[in-house]
Amino acid sequence: MGARTFAAGRRIVARLDHGGDLLAQIAAVADAHGVVMGEVRAVGALKRAELAFYDQTAKRYEPHAFERPVELLALVGNVSRRDGETAVHAHLVLGEADGRCLGGHALPGCVVFACELVLEELVGEALERGHDEVTGLPLWGGL
Repeated sequence: MGARTFAAGRRIVARLDHGGDLLAQIAAVADAHGVVMGEVRAVGALKRAELAFYDQTAKRYEPHAFERPVELLALVGNVSRRDGETAVHAHLVLGEADGRCLGGHALPGCVVFACELVLEELVGEALERGHDEVTGLPLWGGL
């Protein structure tokens, strides 16, 4: 196990653009405000969603597309760096019209209907994501 302390930085609040890609817009907010490490959370609704489940044995994401409107009940995640670029890692809980919930790892292709975002900046030496041999995932190094 590794851990590092970060100081609390700015709290940035944003409303994402209707029709835009959820992950790309979160990265754009971080970039526009110079945030290289942060915690994100959001609520709203999506026109469509792309989620994935990580198969731990096969070490690959199994994607699932939801080609219908869903409520974005909760987005939790973080912003850091990967290959020198802003990387957004987010998990979503989505609500269906009948009250059932879906959840998983957010993939590109989640299209925003309406979304309110809070980005909490973490101040300190930025963590870089890199390939982890044990899990096959792009995890934080340097911890």
